[in-house]
Amino acid sequence: MEGKIYPVSKKIYELTLSQSETPEVQLVRLKAVDGSTMAFDAGMFAMISGIEKDTGKIMVGRAFSIASEPNSEEMEYYVVKEHGGHTSYFLQSKPGDRYQVMGPYGQFKFVPEENKKVVFIAGGTGFAPFMSMLRHIKKINAGTDVILIYSVKFPTEIIRKDELMQLKEELGIKLLITVTRPQEGDGWTGKTGHVDANMIKEAAPDINDRTTYVCGPLPFVQAVKDALVKLNVPKDEIKADVWG
Repeated sequence: MEGKIYPVSKKIYELTLSQSETPEVQLVRLKAVDGSTMAFDAGMFAMISGIEKDTGKIMVGRAFSIASEPNSEEMEYYVVKEHGGHTSYFLQSKPGDRYQVMGPYGQFKFVPEENKKVVFIAGGTGFAPFMSMLRHIKKINAGTDVILIYSVKFPTEIIRKDELMQLKEELGIKLLITVTRPQEGDGWTGKTGHVDANMIKEAAPDINDRTTYVCGPLPFVQAVKDALVKLNVPKDEIKADVWG
């Protein structure tokens, strides 16, 4: 079972919210002008294109993992404010600004009927599809056994921290957050260091009995895949997506 096949739609969406979520991440919400919702499996992504106000020209689209629960009235995304020397146009956006959204896309899908025990491994904004998955698990009361390993550079970069902690309690998630760049005086007393085989085995001693999902920047995904292979997880059974 690989989830349903969804038709790709191309619609105009309005910005309803653009706010600083962490020092490095902007939280963005968009709503379809025609009031429709997008059907998709948790984990999939959409292509978002800016629209020039003067000419109506559609700009080149970029892929963003969807953080909202399937069929939500608003689509939520986590956007890196600055990447590769470029500043996100969402930092200058205002409510009512319009964008073209095409989707859904991708084979990185969570099907709760198929996967009863999972390990989610997220790096940075690669947390977005997992937030969609967790919200979906809650909404349909799936009862999924979830272990979540979440890697961030700094303690201040934990996205949707309050909601995540609430979901942890409500869903009984086993959560391990690791900080890769701890600083003196940052108040962090939890796990530190990059995700490796030892960390995964510590968090998920039954890793071989679980379906494993990985999402984050390419170097992160490659390193985690290598770690999983060391733990005898077959490479072709690792579900991976590069960056959120």
